[in-house]
Amino acid sequence: MGASSRDLDFSEYFAARVQRFRRVAFALCGDWHAAEDLVQAMFVQLYRRWRRVRPGTVDAYARRILLNLFLAGRRVSVREYVTSSPPDQESPPGRDTHVRLDVERALADLTPRQRAMVVLRFLEDLPVAEVASLLGVAEGTVKSQTARGVEALRAVLPAPTAEEW
Repeated sequence: MGASSRDLDFSEYFAARVQRFRRVAFALCGDWHAAEDLVQAMFVQLYRRWRRVRPGTVDAYARRILLNLFLAGRRVSVREYVTSSPPDQESPPGRDTHVRLDVERALADLTPRQRAMVVLRFLEDLPVAEVASLLGVAEGTVKSQTARGVEALRAVLPAPTAEEW
């Protein structure tokens, strides 16, 4: 018995978008394990409603589910495995781990809504109107909260040097 057209369409969508949503989820929550849980829960909810979602709005709908899960603080139980020593891994060449960690810490200090707005505006490159629609707030709120979030990030992050430009 073969897979249905619905399953094949969903599988193709999943394969094409899972990395993108993992990146967004990590930017929202700052923890790869929690990001995996958010994305998994998002895809489960999306699959349940797959037949009713219009093809042109799938990304927006999936993003909305992800945001709702993040803002609701949904916690999915995570199994942790204790080992005698943590794995040592060097960061990939060309990536400054200290700067990345500084950005992650700075994002973590923002409120969940501010963080969501900054991530959607600058990582996902969404227009103000779409962010406002996703979060159910006025465009002015998105502008002011994004500005405050960016201001908070600038206050704690070092200014880029000439070599980083």
